[in-house]
Amino acid sequence: MNDRLNKHTDPQNTRQTEESLLRRIAMLYVDGFRSMTVGRKLWLLIIIKLFILFFIFKLFFFPDILSRDYDTDAERAEAVRESLLSR
Repeated sequence: MNDRLNKHTDPQNTRQTEESLLRRIAMLYVDGFRSMTVGRKLWLLIIIKLFILFFIFKLFFFPDILSRDYDTDAERAEAVRESLLSR
């Protein structure tokens, strides 16, 4: 009985159990991605879509107005403060 209690309360054993659990979870995903056929194409489409959303849109639709209109960080900070306080 004492061996059973010590086994569950031993920090070394708990760490090994957590590592093996994380390893099993990781291997589940690795094996799942290896065996995918259609899913790989869908993931490729998702990655392309995210690239377009985050990089292309940012370049063309969200210009960095503060760096364009103000030269120093102090001027930019003051412009942001004024904008927030004027509302």
